[in-house]
Amino acid sequence: MRHIAIIGSGPAGYYTAEAAQKKFGGDVRVDVIDRLPVPFGLIRFGVAPDHQSIKAVSQRYEKVALSDNVRFVGNVAVGRDISIDELLDLYDAVILATGAPNDRQLDIPGANLPGVYGSAAFVGWYNGHPEFAALNPDLSGNHVVVIGNGNVALDVGRILSKTAAEFEGSDIVTHALAALMQANTKKVTFLGRRGPHQIAMTPKELGELGRLTRATPRVGGADLPDADEDALLEPGLRKSVAHLRDFAAIAESDRADKTISIDFDFYAAPIAIEGKGKVERIIIEHTRLDKELRSHGTGETYSLDCAMVISCIGYQTPPIDGVPFEHGRGRFANLEGRIMSGLYCAGWARRGPSGTIGTNRPDGYGVVDLVAEDIRQGGCKAGRPALDTLLARRGTKAVTFNDWKKIEQAELARARSGAPREKFTSIKEMIAAAG
Repeated sequence: MRHIAIIGSGPAGYYTAEAAQKKFGGDVRVDVIDRLPVPFGLIRFGVAPDHQSIKAVSQRYEKVALSDNVRFVGNVAVGRDISIDELLDLYDAVILATGAPNDRQLDIPGANLPGVYGSAAFVGWYNGHPEFAALNPDLSGNHVVVIGNGNVALDVGRILSKTAAEFEGSDIVTHALAALMQANTKKVTFLGRRGPHQIAMTPKELGELGRLTRATPRVGGADLPDADEDALLEPGLRKSVAHLRDFAAIAESDRADKTISIDFDFYAAPIAIEGKGKVERIIIEHTRLDKELRSHGTGETYSLDCAMVISCIGYQTPPIDGVPFEHGRGRFANLEGRIMSGLYCAGWARRGPSGTIGTNRPDGYGVVDLVAEDIRQGGCKAGRPALDTLLARRGTKAVTFNDWKKIEQAELARARSGAPREKFTSIKEMIAAAG
């Protein structure tokens, strides 16, 4: 019998568990360990609350989680309740699928001023993550600057701009929805170091900006390359640029009844944030691209008055004691998923924050192939029973998937009208709901 521990219950974790089932059949026991009492990681806390169709992939993970040979072990944190070395002693393979929940740091003067938030914190706030539920961002200002030209930035800008009616059917937590409906936001500006042809916003999500009730996107025509150059782009990017061209063509008369403007500033790199005790303005340098499409400052600057800055410039995996780590790339040091004997990684923990949710599937299957090569002779570790004994000795009570289903039922029962659920936002509440 092989015993495999997977650290992290997000997409990478459950795709890896699914792969282990298919590879080893009934000759494997998989424990999916997570520091939180609730599963699904990025799906629950990262995907935008108004994108319920994307969250539906959790149904696939649930099927895996309810299998006889896969077990969810929630509320157990590596480093607090158990160490990597102890897990390596207990399991034939330990696979780190912890994702990349930490913000990449915004390294400019003023980045620590009140009113500057990383996307992990801001997204976690409106998604009900226990670590960020009490963030309480000051939304009294009328201008928010969002740094980044990817889908996370796009989510943030859209969430800031929606009406209450447009949140119908979403699982945005009530405290965030109430705060957003009292916000004074009149303008959201996206800052991108490069140009429209390098945008990382995908067409479906970008197109949503053009259908908002009270907000309208604005793109300066001078920033757009010659339309003939679009033919050289990959099809998805070409569609995104087509949206930008449509936004640039919106007549001023069609903006008259809109109360929020969503502006795209391309070739714009933030170099400082200023203010007396809080954010008051951001200083931006114009950029140009070289032949390799890298951005360089031109020395020309301008400023935007604003009351909030949200940095959406990427994520990184948190280091774990005793595990080799590439600080420059924000991921575990590995060779195609192998870290050291018995220790592997998958998903963003392996390759950094890139790709879509589905990209984690081949990643998980690939790392299980490595595990199979390395433990060809069959498992010999104590595995699951030994973990239970160790946790019991330390007084650590794990949350099972059946416990999670009780939490979920309680969240469904307390949902406000028009919402699929009302998430618990503290670990204490989650544990209480689990009984």
